[in-house]
Amino acid sequence: MAVDEDAEQEYVPQKKKTDSDDDKRRKKLVPGGLMKAVLRPGGGESTPSDGDQAVFHCTVRTLDGVVVESTRSEFGGKGTPTRNVLGKSKMILGLLEGIPTMQKGEIAMLKMKPGMHYGEEDCPLSVSDSFPKDSELHFEIELIDFSRVKVISEDLAVVKKVIDEGQGWESPREPYEVKVWISAKTGDGKLILSYTQGEPFFFTFGKSEVPKGLEMGIGTMSRGEKAIIYVAKQYLTQSPLVPMVEGIEEVHFEVELVHFIQVRDVLGDGRLIKRRIRDGRGEFPMDCPLHDSLLRVHYKGMLLNEENTVFYDTKVDNNGQPLEFSSGEGLVPEGLEMCIRLMLPGEIAHVTCPPDYAYDKFPRPANVPEGAHIQWEIELLDFKMPKDWTGLNFREIMDEVEKIKGTGNRLFKEEKFDFAKAKYEKVLREFNHVNPQDDEEGKEFLNTRNLLNLNVAACFLKMGECRKSIEACNKVLDTNPAHVKALYRRGMAYMSAGDFEEARSDFNKMISVDKSSEPNAKAALLKLKQKEQEVERKARKQFKGLFDKKPGEISEVVSDEKMEGQISEENHEKGDQDDLGGNEEERNHEAEAASPRSFLSRLWPTGKRLFRALGIERCTIL
Repeated sequence: MAVDEDAEQEYVPQKKKTDSDDDKRRKKLVPGGLMKAVLRPGGGESTPSDGDQAVFHCTVRTLDGVVVESTRSEFGGKGTPTRNVLGKSKMILGLLEGIPTMQKGEIAMLKMKPGMHYGEEDCPLSVSDSFPKDSELHFEIELIDFSRVKVISEDLAVVKKVIDEGQGWESPREPYEVKVWISAKTGDGKLILSYTQGEPFFFTFGKSEVPKGLEMGIGTMSRGEKAIIYVAKQYLTQSPLVPMVEGIEEVHFEVELVHFIQVRDVLGDGRLIKRRIRDGRGEFPMDCPLHDSLLRVHYKGMLLNEENTVFYDTKVDNNGQPLEFSSGEGLVPEGLEMCIRLMLPGEIAHVTCPPDYAYDKFPRPANVPEGAHIQWEIELLDFKMPKDWTGLNFREIMDEVEKIKGTGNRLFKEEKFDFAKAKYEKVLREFNHVNPQDDEEGKEFLNTRNLLNLNVAACFLKMGECRKSIEACNKVLDTNPAHVKALYRRGMAYMSAGDFEEARSDFNKMISVDKSSEPNAKAALLKLKQKEQEVERKARKQFKGLFDKKPGEISEVVSDEKMEGQISEENHEKGDQDDLGGNEEERNHEAEAASPRSFLSRLWPTGKRLFRALGIERCTIL
């Protein structure tokens, strides 16, 4: 039997589209259940579709003309039209089918049997018990308007209709400073406020200076955009803009976003604040400086005192020349660099900075007192991007690697370990795209990558992050389990973490794989033994007398905090370098960073052995 293989390959079974809840409800439609009569034609040819907001008046009557309910004030309603977003709002089945057939301005009578309105089984809307939901009714609908809207709140109580598109993609957010032209009407058309002449209305985002729903809508706008923001009563919070909201069902805000000043809470705790004073060139954040960029800035530093004392100004104190520096090298205070990295070329910004991100951890100018809060006025003139490795050959790439690695080594010697680590990690990321072409290049590439990972491990160790240091060493040992330097550094990290058995294993393995490393390994083992004895001595001191008490008595034991402080004072070390026969650059990174650790974290990895040494292995604490 012949088989048409092409036909089989071409057949792709189509996934069956699942019906929405509205689609399932439409299956309840029966002939004669919904009838429509046009009382007044509308204008144009378009009709509403899913995603459009339909604004309409609705009057419900019995077949003999008695008004049951209405949105119109002349029939006892509030005068506020109904707003429904087709495909999202809960609607009776008759309106779900009828409104999409109407044109703007049209008035139509929809005659509905009970199953088409509130008498529908499992109707998503409820009415009062007095409503005749088991009767056939007339629904007079006037479609006032329909348009595409953006849904702001999930409950559809805040939606936005765009009149004119804005520029750019950035929208205001907390704590931006915002200027808008704005007017507002209630749902029945009564004007309640207008800021359309003189000065635009100014407010700070996130400080409840405008109703919550309005702020939510403005938070989706871009500069220059005009829109109408529809806000229902549950989002009409009291504010200086609309102080009286009681009795108002809905407000339509017509808004033009004139301008906003980017204000950034850089740390998220209100201490380091950047305010954009003059816009820069380009789009934020795509055109901001990257790590390792060469920056040119003018800046003026002031003390946050009553006089705003200026302590440095590049235009005065630097012969009018801007400051040039490479980012990511700790050459300026941390708060200053963090904010410059958020600027566009040509931008001017004011920065207020706390002492720990200004000069408390950076060489302090003579006229800046300790603990001073600082304000900088910064102008980012321009910057040069770091060199792109695309198109470089292997030798050119390795030359760039040496430059960056050299900078990292300098930062390490200056004890700027976080900055140094960032340099090494940058090269390791770029190495993912480097492909050596022969064995010689492959060997150089592998050796350099191993060295960089070990340098990262050294940085983590100095920063007290022992586990991350171990992970960095593992990246080397996974490819070369006999790498002596990696074994040594991982052993040091294990020792600093209190994992003495793992450290001993690494130091012993050094001797087995390379006899020339035996002096360094034995020195490390001696240091390890001293560490163990020190921990045991402190354990004896802490638990002294604990088991000498009679049942019911409480031994006085040194608290963990006090013991931790003792360990910190007695055990803090600078980190001595080892010598494994490498070059000076490698030896600079062979360091132990025994950061202060709590007593318990040192105790438990070897807890069983310690209790055995104390002779209390089988004791039970009552």
